[in-house]
Amino acid sequence: MILDVCCGSKMFYFDKQDANVLFCDNRILDTNLCDGRELKIRPQIVCDFKKLPFKNDSFDSVIFDPPHLSKLGESSWMAKKYGKLGINWESDLKAGFDECMRVLKSGHTMVFKWNCTQHPASKLIEIFGKNPILGHKSGKASKTHWMLFYKEKK
Repeated sequence: MILDVCCGSKMFYFDKQDANVLFCDNRILDTNLCDGRELKIRPQIVCDFKKLPFKNDSFDSVIFDPPHLSKLGESSWMAKKYGKLGINWESDLKAGFDECMRVLKSGHTMVFKWNCTQHPASKLIEIFGKNPILGHKSGKASKTHWMLFYKEKK
């Protein structure tokens, strides 16, 4: 089973109902964006990625795509679509990373997605205290980073 701890509106999924993925987020939201598009955030489980309600070593893979922005309005369309980092974003993301690694089975991988428009990816790696196995930049300006972290076998 795959765990997505910040599924949001499941934007990058080909199948938004994939039975292999347990979709979690800290909110439920039904709204319209500034251009009129409908935005639905409907996780299977509402929970905080800093305190996941799962046992250690429960998942074959974990996807961690947390909010990336701290400088935006609370009710802006960007906050609605992607969420917003709080004032303690560094410790929040470290706690989230640690929780993802806790529930990940040993010998398995976590996918981490980060947009470095406001905060560089190198800062996140420093906060996590662990280097990814690999990474890839994407998007028009190559500001989105996809990284793969490995949990060593016990």
